[in-house]
Amino acid sequence: MFEPLRNRAFLNYWLAGLSANFGWQIQLVGASWLMTSLDGSPELVALVQTSVALPVMLLSVPGGAISDMVGQRSLVLWSQAGLMVVSFLLAACAFFDRLNPLLLLIFTFLVGSGRALYYPGWQSMVSELVATGSMTGAIAVNSSSVNIARSAGPALGGAIVASVGAFAAFVISAVSNLSVILVALRWQRHRPLNDLPPESFGRAMLVGLRYVALSPLLVTITLRATIFNVAAISVIALMPLVARELLDGGARTYGFLLGSFGIGAVIGAVSIGLARARMSLEAVLAFSFIGFAAATIVLGYSHFTALSAAVSALAGVCWIFVQVSLNAAMQLYSPRWVLSRSNGIYQTFIFGGNAIGSLAWGFIAKDFGISASLAASGVVLALGAALGYFLRLRKPEVAGLAPHRQWVAPTPALDLVLGSGPIVTSIEYRIRQGDVPEFLRAMNEKRSNRARDGAFRWSLARDIEDADLWIERFEIPTWAETQRVHARRTLAGAKINEFIRSLHSGPQPPKVRYELVRDPVSELRTSAQILPRLDQ
Repeated sequence: MFEPLRNRAFLNYWLAGLSANFGWQIQLVGASWLMTSLDGSPELVALVQTSVALPVMLLSVPGGAISDMVGQRSLVLWSQAGLMVVSFLLAACAFFDRLNPLLLLIFTFLVGSGRALYYPGWQSMVSELVATGSMTGAIAVNSSSVNIARSAGPALGGAIVASVGAFAAFVISAVSNLSVILVALRWQRHRPLNDLPPESFGRAMLVGLRYVALSPLLVTITLRATIFNVAAISVIALMPLVARELLDGGARTYGFLLGSFGIGAVIGAVSIGLARARMSLEAVLAFSFIGFAAATIVLGYSHFTALSAAVSALAGVCWIFVQVSLNAAMQLYSPRWVLSRSNGIYQTFIFGGNAIGSLAWGFIAKDFGISASLAASGVVLALGAALGYFLRLRKPEVAGLAPHRQWVAPTPALDLVLGSGPIVTSIEYRIRQGDVPEFLRAMNEKRSNRARDGAFRWSLARDIEDADLWIERFEIPTWAETQRVHARRTLAGAKINEFIRSLHSGPQPPKVRYELVRDPVSELRTSAQILPRLDQ
């Protein structure tokens, strides 16, 4: 896993992200423990996790869309600056004893909002730092940083809170954002050379959601990650109560348990490469789900600190295995043009799972007890392991997701502007009768590619007088979007196109037409306005 760290640019990026992630986790521990002092009820303690996860669920998709529109660098700088301000204000309120449960939840919600906006774009920067052959390792290392921090950071946060106070945790969280700002200031993003303006915000979100929704593999990854996070967050959310109620401890016990979780996470980060080399992805996920389920159940019924620490370490190993494996798969199996948006959608679901799970397990703990709540989450994890038998992850050809060569737009004879539309693209093929089955299978795959890239109303027609003539049609709202859709073609998509062209039997290549849809009434009105001016 250490190979990508030899790349100095990636190392600086990784260390900055690790610093920010540690600060975030330290801040979260300070807020969680402070809530036990302000109120102490299980549902409010669990709501701290929800208040951080909920904005990530709500804002990750907009954050990914904005990142793809304006660039990762600008969004990272503004969001990190906002995070610093909020964290310093939170520290000041804690120092002067001005916090109550509602105000604390508002501050943690704002912290989560800032993170939600910048994180999808920050993660997608990996693709610009390393070569394609090193992407798998780099994504795994990058994914491990947030999970190492999420595991080991709370242990450090527990020690800081116990020794100095919650306000110190908030100050450290604010300062930790400087590392990301410094890296972003030096960032030089290489944008593709084209004259197209950025996509509109709504269109960018729609296209990203459409791509993920129409990609069965990405849907499977997201669903399984969501199930894991809904159930597994119970350990993080209820850990303060486990330390206080089941182990009769205080902040140091809480820090000790989280430290054990962190040690397990470090072991998991170092050993995941070995595990993936010896086991399939499905085997790693099954082991992790079941291992976390067992650790959760034991944690819920243990009254011995040593045993609770041991199963916390096992949970840390399993946590890293699942998060790194699924996060890396999501990034690796998404084309670069939609990478920030697919990351945002993925973050929305996993943090949504965290928010829902934290709230649910907190209320279950209130009504039925901490042990029953943790046992129930363990059962959900076991069922999640069984789900892998039905929703297996098929590994695609990663190289096929690389962008194809730059598409050259035709020179229109009409006076088009970028907003002109809709544009209907039609392609005529001549296919021999014996090649029709293969042609239809290839066109079915091409239809999926067109829909994911942003085309609408795709159809395939056959001429009733000339049986060899087939016509593919699809519609795109504007001329600018038409150029974007064609430019999104991947190597895998180009390979399908080449195969279809090989089945074409005409003397000339398939005829491609780009047609501007016109309403006759509006055309007549336009002509009536133009003709008098011409007469003058």
